[in-house]
Amino acid sequence: MTIVDTSLIGADLGLTGVSGVPGADGPQKVKDFTSDQEVRWCPGCGDYVILATVRGFLAELGLRRENLMFVSGIGCSSRFPYYLDAYGIHSIHGRAPAIATGLAVTRPDLSVWVVTGDGDALSIGGNHLIHALRRNVNMTILLFNNRIYGLTKGQYSPTSEPGKVTKSTPLGSIDHPFNTLSVALGAEASFAARALDSDRAGLTEVLRAAAEHRGTSFVEILQDCPIFNDGSFDALRRDNAESHLIRLRHGEPIRFGADGEFAVVRNGFGLEVVASSEVAESEIVVHDARCERSEYAYALSRLTSQDLTHVPIGIFRDVTRPTYDDGVRAQTAVAVERAPVGPQSLQDLLNGRETWTVG
Repeated sequence: MTIVDTSLIGADLGLTGVSGVPGADGPQKVKDFTSDQEVRWCPGCGDYVILATVRGFLAELGLRRENLMFVSGIGCSSRFPYYLDAYGIHSIHGRAPAIATGLAVTRPDLSVWVVTGDGDALSIGGNHLIHALRRNVNMTILLFNNRIYGLTKGQYSPTSEPGKVTKSTPLGSIDHPFNTLSVALGAEASFAARALDSDRAGLTEVLRAAAEHRGTSFVEILQDCPIFNDGSFDALRRDNAESHLIRLRHGEPIRFGADGEFAVVRNGFGLEVVASSEVAESEIVVHDARCERSEYAYALSRLTSQDLTHVPIGIFRDVTRPTYDDGVRAQTAVAVERAPVGPQSLQDLLNGRETWTVG
């Protein structure tokens, strides 16, 4: 058996970042990525802000529209491909990462994006999500998290907080919710980030880094469902939001609060939040998004609290490792090179010796 070294395949093909995807012939505008379809989300839905941000970001990214592919599953977020003037597939419930994997393997000239929700990705699609992450397929996964099932009218989701009263949990949810970033990092995501729908600058920064990353980029976007879970992230939008948002910036000490009055320090095998005045400067953790060991980013994800007292946002992890699609293409090339000359047509194949008689 031959082991194919895939560590340098991306570099050999000139496919680092998005360099392998053809660029546009000239400057692009937001309207270039705006389709003729009527946007059909509920008034006030956070999806509107995300759509506007993505359209603006794509214009800045400068890739040819015909080399962009957005794949979605089922849910409110999964209407996304209709509203972009690029190629897209509204696919099967929870299976968008599997379909996107096929595209990434067979079309290295595409920038492949998955748009999904907390229900679509973490319930029926949980299996596909974790395997795309561990394989490190070259795609960007945008997970819209509103902590509720919106399209099916308000049932609790895998990220709903304990005690959540919904149509399917009239006495309150007794489930323990997923910490989405912990799930992604536990599956060895090479890129993991979180953004807030109303923070367009922060979301754009995360999207740009995700697009340039070679491998699976996982981005959780916290967004509001005004009909079935209104105000679920209001604590992150009010005047004192800076006391709750832990903004991660590579190479900088992790301080937050209006005046930097809080900081993150190490505590045993994990991290904790303390008052900055109570610790020495040397004790404050300096954020390292490029730390090869996933334990550090995982510890950061555990600072997230269901009551939104502390919510880290930004890029948790951004590291390089071989991608699944590069490996598949490399093995295919080796197999083709070694294979003897076979049938040249379908009829040759049917007339060949590899036939069986079924009695």
